[in-house]
Amino acid sequence: MNRRTPVELNPTFKTILEYIHVLIGSAIIAIGFNVFLLPNEIASGGVSGISTILYGLLGWKPAFVQWALNIPLFIAGILLLGRQFGIKTLVGTVFLPLVVFWTETWEPWTMNPLLASIFGGITVGLGIGIVFRGKGSTGGTDLAAQIVHKYTGMTLGSCVAFIDGVIVLSAALAFDIEKGLYAVIGLYVTSKTIDMVQLGLGRSKMVYIITNRQAEVRDAIYKVVNRGVTKLPAYGGYTNEEKPIVLVVVHQTEFTKLKEVVQTVDPRAFVIVADAHEVLGEGFKRV
Repeated sequence: MNRRTPVELNPTFKTILEYIHVLIGSAIIAIGFNVFLLPNEIASGGVSGISTILYGLLGWKPAFVQWALNIPLFIAGILLLGRQFGIKTLVGTVFLPLVVFWTETWEPWTMNPLLASIFGGITVGLGIGIVFRGKGSTGGTDLAAQIVHKYTGMTLGSCVAFIDGVIVLSAALAFDIEKGLYAVIGLYVTSKTIDMVQLGLGRSKMVYIITNRQAEVRDAIYKVVNRGVTKLPAYGGYTNEEKPIVLVVVHQTEFTKLKEVVQTVDPRAFVIVADAHEVLGEGFKRV
């Protein structure tokens, strides 16, 4: 019998954990903004990027700009993504600018724009990814990205990159081309970090095996690697003969053992290997 975790047993605990994700992620974004991006005038997308541009041009406080711009997007979140999502968004929308306000006097951690764009992108992407894992939003363009993600199926990182591209171009016009290029670096790093947080750090291998000794290969994988296999229907393109493909997913540390097993049973087997960023189910991460 599978044992259920406390999160599965207690929906209230699960909800509290999601709100903790939103708060922690929002705080990380705000700190990264104040110590990396804002002092170097790197507007790598988002409402924070807009606030950076307006701060540089007009001297407006970023926290107040972020609160003001998030209101219509917050309303959109309630209408399109539901009341519960709206409550979490309200928490992120209020809390992130609040932390920006609290930490606005912090000294920059670097005045090197390249380092600021890289580590600012990592910090902001980490924070956004944590907020998304809590099924929430901090408002702004990451909320817009959630909406686009829901209705198009694009990855969250790609949605953020697409929507924020216009803001990066605006930053290049407002400041200079070089800072716009640094903003592109920050935006790219942010999108990749979001995907990494969403997909997890674990890496598995998805292996397709085409062999004339399917039964022997299957039994050897069961015995030596202790992994199940799946047979996929397939036909040879030249002979048109049925030749099922053996599919197996293994942890990265198990791949060498799997490869040796297949080579031992059938040295002529045709093996295709692909990365599987997140695997859910028995023997891997719980769903």
